[in-house]
Amino acid sequence: MYERCRIAVVGVGRMGEAIVAGLISSGRYTSEHIVCYDVSLERREYMRRMYGVRCLDKPSEDIRDARIVFVSVKPKDVSIALSSIASYLDKSSTLISVAAGVPLSYIRRYIAKPTPIVRIMPNLACMIREGMIAYSTEYDIDYETEKGIVDILSILGRVVKIDERYMDVATALIGSGPAYVAFVIEALADAGVRLGIPKGLAITMATQTVLGASKLILDRNIHPAILRDMVATPGGTTIEGLLTLEERAVKSAFIYAVSRAAAKASELSLKD
Repeated sequence: MYERCRIAVVGVGRMGEAIVAGLISSGRYTSEHIVCYDVSLERREYMRRMYGVRCLDKPSEDIRDARIVFVSVKPKDVSIALSSIASYLDKSSTLISVAAGVPLSYIRRYIAKPTPIVRIMPNLACMIREGMIAYSTEYDIDYETEKGIVDILSILGRVVKIDERYMDVATALIGSGPAYVAFVIEALADAGVRLGIPKGLAITMATQTVLGASKLILDRNIHPAILRDMVATPGGTTIEGLLTLEERAVKSAFIYAVSRAAAKASELSLKD
């Protein structure tokens, strides 16, 4: 349905760029399929140089040819972005909002039916097609349209559908998650450095360890606790380390961090 269709990306900050990068690196889309828009001259020049895409300062007639329109701007700029593209959209277009904290009902105020609207929460790993993407739709979206959108999003990583009421949690878990994981990798690497391993090597070792553990959990479809128990042999080194993490309430700290981030996302959300 959307195979090699024209795509527009309104706003090419880090997340907008990640979407463009992932689509192009897949080989399914080329720079000729994508047109971008951004108010920043620096970002426009960067996108042209880096990805070879057309990048303009404001939405134009080109959007009429786009089957998919990603809106990836800051929440405070959403109303301006939607107002600028509304007249170019029709039933052949699908709008995908990447804006955190902006509900579907708010977007619908600016975009008249029958243009379908999808709200997503991705993360920066979409750049290398290893992203985690949660999406929500309006209740009356066409099945074939939804299927086509999921197909495109799947190019960028793993896709799950969630009720929109969980989007603030998804923002905290998915959107902010890479920062938490980077924090863990940095801590593991610093431990290696403390014990004499050169920093660059320690970072490589810690990063690959996190990657390998993650792939084991996903590929084998096992609970994280199972992998933990597989590694932690009786009376061994791992259980000593885990005991320290429990004593320092590391797990509780992460739960609290995600909870605080979700509360902040809710606080910053645009209300109906």
